[in-house]
Amino acid sequence: MNRTLGIILIVVGIAMLIWTGFTYTKKEKLVDAGPIQISADKEKSVNWPPYAGGIILVAGVIVFIASGKRK
Repeated sequence: MNRTLGIILIVVGIAMLIWTGFTYTKKEKLVDAGPIQISADKEKSVNWPPYAGGIILVAGVIVFIASGKRK
């Protein structure tokens, strides 16, 4: 179980170091007056600092190594 968690943390940490965020498009209503609706596409972004991926990567390595020493 701990070994699997370590591998997952390592993969997530590497992915967070490679991709520092993502953007998505959300449709928002600007005017809603009865049968008339006006909407616009707004682009939103989600970003995280690169050191967060490094911390998760190091934590995954520690969990992976610690789980191997117990057996």
